[in-house]
Amino acid sequence: MTFPLPFAFRRVAALALAAVSLAACNNKRVTRVDPSRVTDLSGRWNDVDSKLVANALIEQTFGGPWTTQYAASHGGTSPTVIIGTFRNRTLEHVPIGTFVKDLERAYVNSGRVRLVASRDERDEVRDERDDQQTNASAESRARIGKENGANFMLQGDVQAIEDAEGREKIVFYQIDAFLVDLESNQKVWIGQHKIKKYIDRRRIGW
Repeated sequence: MTFPLPFAFRRVAALALAAVSLAACNNKRVTRVDPSRVTDLSGRWNDVDSKLVANALIEQTFGGPWTTQYAASHGGTSPTVIIGTFRNRTLEHVPIGTFVKDLERAYVNSGRVRLVASRDERDEVRDERDDQQTNASAESRARIGKENGANFMLQGDVQAIEDAEGREKIVFYQIDAFLVDLESNQKVWIGQHKIKKYIDRRRIGW
């Protein structure tokens, strides 16, 4: 003879089974890979694209004559650059800051370009400098009015064009960057990099 299980016991058993099932569904494996490894999953903008753009623009910016021309006409002084706005004109999320930071690092490490803080970065620095005027000793506080002005501003944008038919798609990215003389508004350097991806979703299960 069998006896029905008490309701409370059945409820606990059901909750336990649901928890086990949920854990099984959420089970995942995480594997760390070499950051330099080329990996494309969705076909959207990824770390490989960012690295390609950074490398191309770094090579182009130092391949032009603008740094040597400025230094030659200013007693050997390196040009000072400030990072302006890079606009994402695509319909997808493009973390522009990743390749812009690579450009900044290349500028500083080259010794051929001086880099000053951006507008947002300056606000925090100025707040600290203002605070020092009241709270820091006279010999240690940073002086006001000693900032270096930039000679050039780096700006740019990212654009994309998509063409799709059935389960096939082409995505084309064009990244443009340029340096503007802050006195004359003259563009002294223009860089560009293009990326074209073919995405095939005809495989089984897509």
